[in-house]
Amino acid sequence: MKSQKRDQTERAFAKGYQAGIDGRSRSLCPHETGLARQQWLNGWRESRVDQWDGLNRLAQVQKLNNLQPMSTMTSAG
Repeated sequence: MKSQKRDQTERAFAKGYQAGIDGRSRSLCPHETGLARQQWLNGWRESRVDQWDGLNRLAQVQKLNNLQPMSTMTSAG
């Protein structure tokens, strides 16, 4: 079974969300411009909102794991 690469925008969102969980600054976004930068910032922002809404670190990690698309979890038949 081959593993599929995640879409770049999904990966950027997940990396931004993880950066938010870790408490890193949004100015540390690795993308200069474009959709990947926007998605990274969206992920970072959503992580911060989740923290303000009371989700602890473990709950946020679980949420991040649940955001993976189903296509990466199923085998190609």
